[in-house]
Amino acid sequence: MLNKIILQGRLTGDLELRHTQSNTPVAGGTLAVQRSRKDADGQHPSDFVDIVLWGKLAEHANTWFHKGDMCIVSGRLESRGWQDKNGNKRRSWEVQAESIDFCGGKSEGKPKQESDFADMPEDDSDVPF
Repeated sequence: MLNKIILQGRLTGDLELRHTQSNTPVAGGTLAVQRSRKDADGQHPSDFVDIVLWGKLAEHANTWFHKGDMCIVSGRLESRGWQDKNGNKRRSWEVQAESIDFCGGKSEGKPKQESDFADMPEDDSDVPF
């Protein structure tokens, strides 16, 4: 079975680095990924994808990647089941990152919230490919 995902987008905030009980570094954040098709208003909506990085990759990314950075994340998609405070079963999806790479310049306005990503430009001319 194949489970491989590659996403290009901007980090919506700085990564949050923590350590497990066994002192393994783990970092998490959200990647805003712009859709290729326009909506009824002529805008390119964005999807917000949770990413998780482990070990040295988490430490490296926490040092070098910051809010607004354009990056490519490669890894596998995983779901996680959980129960909310009302006892309802819920499912969350996240990318378990195997790599993260820069792929462009920093955003000019450094968005402050997820809604600021809704009007990202269609053509990001600073992307090298």
